[in-house]
Amino acid sequence: MLSIQNLDKHFGGVHATRNVSIEFPDGSLTAIIGPNGAGKTTFFNLISGTFRPNTGKVMFAGQDIVGRSSLEIVRLGIVRAFQVAEIFPSLTVSEAITAAVTSHLRGSWTFLRRFPLPETKARTEEIIELLGLEDKATTLSRNLSHGDQKLLDIGLALAMEPKVLLLDEPTAGMGPDERWRMIGKVQHLWQVKKMTVLFIEHDMDIVFKIAQRIHVLKYGAVLAQGTADEIRRNQDVIDAYLGSDHHLADAVGEQ
Repeated sequence: MLSIQNLDKHFGGVHATRNVSIEFPDGSLTAIIGPNGAGKTTFFNLISGTFRPNTGKVMFAGQDIVGRSSLEIVRLGIVRAFQVAEIFPSLTVSEAITAAVTSHLRGSWTFLRRFPLPETKARTEEIIELLGLEDKATTLSRNLSHGDQKLLDIGLALAMEPKVLLLDEPTAGMGPDERWRMIGKVQHLWQVKKMTVLFIEHDMDIVFKIAQRIHVLKYGAVLAQGTADEIRRNQDVIDAYLGSDHHLADAVGEQ
């Protein structure tokens, strides 16, 4: 279980997170939402070790991981895919995932091998198939569509064999059809791999459709927590973020 306890982070006089406490059960699919500036990305930065909190704990697998490096946290099993895809632009899809898998298996970036190990090849093929990128395996990463680059970024995260996967706005910059394709892939990965997935998302139709639990941040603090129905009807959330349309249109979560 991932347990966030009284997490507080400030930059000078700006409070980015305020006494945040949230528990994420193993195998859960959870959305983190809130207005711009609510502290969502900072929250991910604290979990992944990019920032260190001023106070509080990030408990994972029974230990407080605050103070661990980002690399150590990845090796423990918490892996992040970013809002802006971080890929190997000069490598093909297959080469990029092979590099990440080899790095994970060997514990360092010793991936420039002429003949990949059999287990590396098998793992790479599994990830490409999970992502539905078989027909793009020999395409240079830089030539992929925006949506496929984001899928590749998730594939690089999967190469690290995460127990917890953090997705920072996986559908950002996509059109409606591409957004639903992406979120369908995320839901499929979660179901197949049975890992804990946390995702930041602004599209409330997506959030209400797939998230088991939703946590709403405002000014760095937890405003509300609950199911899609509970959040959609929460007056504080309506006033701060959703607006009256989502309160009145209960069918949003049933589409």
